[in-house]
Amino acid sequence: MPFLEKSSMMDSEDLVITSSKQDIAHHIVKVSSGKHYFCGYCAAFTNIAITFPIQKVLFRQQLYGVRLREAVYQLQKDGIRNLYRGLLPPLMQKTTTLALMFGLYEDFSSLLQRHTNAPELVTCSVAAVLAGTSEALLTPFERVQTLLQDYKHHDRFTNTYQAFRVLKDYGIKEYYRGLVPILIRNGPSNVLFFGLRGPIKQCLPEATSYSAHLVNDFICGGLLGAMLGFLFFPINVVKARMQSQIGGEFQSFPKVFMKIWLERDRKLTHLFRGAHLNYHRSIISWGIINATYEFLLKLL
Repeated sequence: MPFLEKSSMMDSEDLVITSSKQDIAHHIVKVSSGKHYFCGYCAAFTNIAITFPIQKVLFRQQLYGVRLREAVYQLQKDGIRNLYRGLLPPLMQKTTTLALMFGLYEDFSSLLQRHTNAPELVTCSVAAVLAGTSEALLTPFERVQTLLQDYKHHDRFTNTYQAFRVLKDYGIKEYYRGLVPILIRNGPSNVLFFGLRGPIKQCLPEATSYSAHLVNDFICGGLLGAMLGFLFFPINVVKARMQSQIGGEFQSFPKVFMKIWLERDRKLTHLFRGAHLNYHRSIISWGIINATYEFLLKLL
């Protein structure tokens, strides 16, 4: 009897210890996941605050196919008061999007690795696509940003709230104009970003200090951002055209692409107008994002 009692007590203690370990592990996973969301949010905020004027110049080139000098001239003509016009939607959209991008990627990766026997490459790729697809829920912010940055709508919209209110009259579908190119862009770009981030950093000189790690993370993020920005540039051109329209027919992605292709004399160089500025902006933007994200991740 004493032996049975002792054995029963040991089993109970083991059960309590195991249960406690599971609770602790679950808590650690939740805290770790929250950390990724927070770091992504802060990284996006830092980036948008610094690079927004460059983005406006790029947007004008994408939408109208004008040269860099003409796009800069348009902003000068708009005046300093309008330089940060349209900042709120990308600030809200990008901070939330990058929080979801990094956080959901970690959550989906952990979930798939725990519940499937698929190779890590497959689970990480699927997680990246799922995270990118989830980000597309925030399309209305990109939609309103496009309208506020287009000088043709300056007289119609004075702020973000007004733009959202006007679109409401056209129905919920109007908020999601341009959703298809966003879906085409988000999934594959996430797969490439998360898949290549590690290998690229391994090719860089070994970092032995915080500052060296910061530089490597900036270079890694910048190179990836520039490459992906150039690769998906035509898709963003089509997205900008689709989202600059208010009301009327919802034209398909191929139809809008062909319309732009014909307007720009069927020349690839004209389709990529603004790509060189986007390349340099992406180096800065994604360098800031990746370096800030990794730096905060180490601090927390």
